Amino acid sequence: MSGETAEPAAPSIEERTAPPEAGGKSAEGEKAVPARRPRRHDPNRRDRLIDVTIEVIVEHGLAGTGHRSVAEAADVPLGSMTYHFASLDELVELAFSRYVSVLADRFDARLAAAPEDGDLAAVVTDVIMVDFLQARRDLVLAYELYLGAARNPALRGVARTWMSRSRRALERLTDPATAQVLDALLEGLVLHNFLARDPMTREEVHRAVARVVGPARQVC
Repeated sequence: MSGETAEPAAPSIEERTAPPEAGGKSAEGEKAVPARRPRRHDPNRRDRLIDVTIEVIVEHGLAGTGHRSVAEAADVPLGSMTYHFASLDELVELAFSRYVSVLADRFDARLAAAPEDGDLAAVVTDVIMVDFLQARRDLVLAYELYLGAARNPALRGVARTWMSRSRRALERLTDPATAQVLDALLEGLVLHNFLARDPMTREEVHRAVARVVGPARQVC
C-alpha cells in the first residue's frame, strides 16, 4: 500500500477510557485536556509487522496468529493491521515468503560450499542433523507452513517455492532425478527425527541418504 496517505492515528488509552466531561470542564473548573501518547516515528512499520508475524507464528502457531496478536506483539494500534495489509491471509503469506527466502538462501550457501566431488551424503546429513534438527524455530515454521498449505492455496505456492529452490540447489551436485528423491527424503527424515521418541543416529541418517545418492558420490 502506498505510503503517501498518512496512517490514521488511533486514540490513546487515556482518550478511550477518560470519563465524559460535564460542559467541557473538570471538577476544578479547568477545561479537561486528554493526554495523548506521542506517536512513534515508525517509517518501516509494514516491514516490521511482517517480521513480527513470523515470531508470533513461532510462539503461538498459525492458529493463534491474528491481527490482534500481531499488533500486540509489535506494540502498534490494531488499525495498523488493516491499514497496511488487505487481509490476515496476505500478511501470513508475506511472512512465510520471507522465511522461505531466508531458509532457501541458507540452503543454497550450504550446498554451494560443498565440493562437487565430495561426499554429498555427508553434506545432506549435516543439513538434516544440524541445520534443521538443531534449529527448533525453523522446524516449527516449516511445519506450520505445511499445515497451512493444506488449506490455503497461497501458502501451497510458498511451500512449492521452497521445494523448488531446495531441489535446484541439490541439482548442482547430482542429477535432477536423484535430487528430487533426495529432497523428499531430507524432508521425511527431518520430520521423523523431530517427532520420534527414538530418533535415528547421525550414522543411520547418513546410511539412508547414501542409499539414494549412490556409491559413486561416496568418497569418505
